[in-house]
Amino acid sequence: MLLGEYKHTIDPKGRVAIPAKFREKFTAGAIVTRGLDHCLFVFSKSEWEILAQKIISLPLAQADSRAFARLMLSGATDVELDVQGRILIPDSLRNYAQMKKQVVVTGMYTRVELWDTDAWEAYKKKTESAADEIAEKLSELGI
Repeated sequence: MLLGEYKHTIDPKGRVAIPAKFREKFTAGAIVTRGLDHCLFVFSKSEWEILAQKIISLPLAQADSRAFARLMLSGATDVELDVQGRILIPDSLRNYAQMKKQVVVTGMYTRVELWDTDAWEAYKKKTESAADEIAEKLSELGI
């Protein structure tokens, strides 16, 4: 399980440390890709394979399916943890997520999200202020 919120710094080479408690999940490497809400998603290779299979099985004739596949698959890149537990985030992905120097690393159970700190704080504030409405909508789904 990947859970929690951690603050880290992107070094001058574009590397960010993965929290120590998450590293075991990524010993075989990881996949970083564009996420939703302008963050980055980091998947273990096994979790990525599950998602990628679902994405490629979406109907090719539907524009939304093609757009989602392009968003997730074309930006994806293999990364390895270095001996200090850092991964290199390509410039294109850092630009997509508008990452500056400070980032938040969040555990989302089966994936990690990387956020620019300011973007994360704004997203959290917006989401927390709408928590009641969100909960009500999710209750319709049985949650």
